[in-house]
Amino acid sequence: MGCAPSIHVSQSGVIYCRDSDESNSPRQTSGVSQGPAAPLHGLFVQTDAADAVPAGRAPGPPGAVRVRRARAELGSGSSAGSAAPAGTTCRGRRRHCCASAEAETQTSYTSVQVSSAEVRIGPMRLTQDPIQVLLIFAKEDSQSDGFWWACDRAGYRCNIARTPESALECFLDKHHEIIVIDHRHTWNFNAEAVCRSIRATNPSEHTVILAVVSPASDDHEEASVLPLLHAGFNRRFMENSSIIACYNELIQIEHGEVLSQFKLRACNSVFTALDHCHEAIEITSDDHVIQMHKIHRDSGDNSQTELHSVRHRNRRKESIDVKSVSSRGSDAPSLQNRRYPSMARIHSMTIEAPITKVINIINAAQENSPVTVAEALDRVLEILRTTELYSPQLGTKDEDPHTSDLVGGLMTDGLRRLSGNEYVFTKNVHQSHSHLAMPVTINDVPPCIAQLLDNEESWDFNIFELEAVTHKRPLVYLGLKVFSRFGVCAFLNCSEATLRAWLQVIEANYHSSNAYHNSTHAADVLHATAFFLGKERVKGSLDHLDEVAALIAATVHDVDHPGRTNSFLCNAGSELAVLYNDTAVLESHHTALAFQLTVKDAKCNIFKNIDRNHYRTLRQAIIDMVLATEMTKHFEHVNKFVNSINKPMAAEIESSDCECGPAGKSFLENQILIKRMMIKCADVANPCRPLDLCIEWAGRISEEYFSQTDEEKRQGLPVVMPVFDRTSCSIPKSQISFIDYFITDMFDAWDAFAHLPALMQHLADNYKHWKTLDDLKCKSLRLPSDS
Repeated sequence: MGCAPSIHVSQSGVIYCRDSDESNSPRQTSGVSQGPAAPLHGLFVQTDAADAVPAGRAPGPPGAVRVRRARAELGSGSSAGSAAPAGTTCRGRRRHCCASAEAETQTSYTSVQVSSAEVRIGPMRLTQDPIQVLLIFAKEDSQSDGFWWACDRAGYRCNIARTPESALECFLDKHHEIIVIDHRHTWNFNAEAVCRSIRATNPSEHTVILAVVSPASDDHEEASVLPLLHAGFNRRFMENSSIIACYNELIQIEHGEVLSQFKLRACNSVFTALDHCHEAIEITSDDHVIQMHKIHRDSGDNSQTELHSVRHRNRRKESIDVKSVSSRGSDAPSLQNRRYPSMARIHSMTIEAPITKVINIINAAQENSPVTVAEALDRVLEILRTTELYSPQLGTKDEDPHTSDLVGGLMTDGLRRLSGNEYVFTKNVHQSHSHLAMPVTINDVPPCIAQLLDNEESWDFNIFELEAVTHKRPLVYLGLKVFSRFGVCAFLNCSEATLRAWLQVIEANYHSSNAYHNSTHAADVLHATAFFLGKERVKGSLDHLDEVAALIAATVHDVDHPGRTNSFLCNAGSELAVLYNDTAVLESHHTALAFQLTVKDAKCNIFKNIDRNHYRTLRQAIIDMVLATEMTKHFEHVNKFVNSINKPMAAEIESSDCECGPAGKSFLENQILIKRMMIKCADVANPCRPLDLCIEWAGRISEEYFSQTDEEKRQGLPVVMPVFDRTSCSIPKSQISFIDYFITDMFDAWDAFAHLPALMQHLADNYKHWKTLDDLKCKSLRLPSDS
């Protein structure tokens, strides 16, 4: 920019200026006439807006020219020395009376002296020119004056356009950072159409466009900003002609969107320059420490850029005012071996997390890898540096609302808006068990129950028949039988009476009023866990302590479950959610309460006679397995099992042609993964049960979710799973989504390890049943004819 005023006269308008110290002496620019005394032939400059300059503004230097928009007034018999009255309209011929006027304020003559600013982005120092603002107003008024003087005060360069055509022409010429469009009146021009025409140009990518709108009247609701956003506006400014209000708005835009866009353009330019440079480049800090280096290798049309072993190829399309520093061609080979010293220190650190070691190995492997391999490893590094390594990215099949609601309801801890309502348990969780009958041994089980339990080792065992014959107390009787079969009392050194008392206390703290999460579900999970422990490869991978821990964990894993999800409790601000910090709320409560109930009375304390070290190991294993049933960690557990158990086992079997598994008793980590996977599969094994049992469980879990949705609506809480509305839910769809998203992959992995062909067949049959119902648009558990 020059030091002299710059005045642009377009075909559609005439620009006038006045001396800052001669506010009452309007005169035409030299491009129109010569000399201050030259006649204006009926054209007058209205300078009333000059009086709107904020008080206290310092006048410009003597003789300086302040560029100003002018309103041309055409009148007969007027002279240069006469002042046009305010509000005078044009009469007669007016073909060139400032239909569109553009002017540029000169920084050197504003009261705020602004030069190019320096902006730092990391080690880079960049020069940012003064902000350019384009005002698009069909007519001059107090609002346009407010923005004009606000630009003057902020030291911005300002142009004003009166028509959409001149506005687009001016923008393409100057590439303004901020555009202000008058959206108050539609009869002058269509502001949204003007915005769209500007947005259709390439330079507008980095421009902030502000819409000036009229305030809403008292009897009308404030309009939505969505139409403005869809048209391409970034912000909305409610009409306010105060200069300080306009100034504040522009300053906020400069330090917000404009600065961010400037940094993006700068980074864009740097990478563009690097990509297009065919020489070796090194970028250093002030201390001449290499921050980044690039080696160009001739390989056809491809250019290779290295940023600490990270390649960038064809990522940026355009460059803006970038200077690159290139080294001599003879220095290029030496750059390959130069390293940032801190990186070397990181590689030599003695305290490293496993993930750090993995990233270092990949970085080292990239050094001499082909470009395609290096780029693939880049993607690996990006994935490894994320915090959610095991959270899947939903594909198109997961766009179904049933799947979305299941994922949202089961895989979150309810970190959502809290309503202020608090959910409080209606059941006393610390029930006294002093009223329980004196424990008896397993030999005293009634014959009808004993006959059912004869079949408990079969996967097709009907838990609902046991529920009916025991009057909803299946856990005590199944527990006695299973624990006896696995020698739990012998391992714990406790009597059968103590075991039975413990089972009674645990079962009494399950809510029989729950449709799904009751003691029947606990007994079902216990049965599945015992079945899995009987499989050869599982049995060979775990020791007796692991088996006892698994059976106890299955028994207590849902004790005192309120029939509501973690998300519900967190949204309701329940006491448990507050106690456990909205994290694994129910699972933490189940384990804590189970141990509290166990140790509070010697009559049911099954741990009272075991060694302290054994107790601590057993307790840790139980806690770990119960916490593994929390669904937010579902994919983490499944993926770890696949990568640490399935894949090494498959590779070993393939290489040695044997059936032995890789998970021996000496591999503690593998034992933990197996136990977690086992209880997870037992917890959600309903889709793998025989069809009649599968249908019954589906009905029960749906009813529990329906009940939760009903309560959420009553209390005004966020509805966690909206599809589970009893008036509209499709149970077949919900089961299909659950199987697709959670069950299939997990049981494929578990079957590959434990060999469970019967379960997988049931799963296929049950899935076919739900698909058939869904294809027939049936929303219930069975076809009406089957009912």
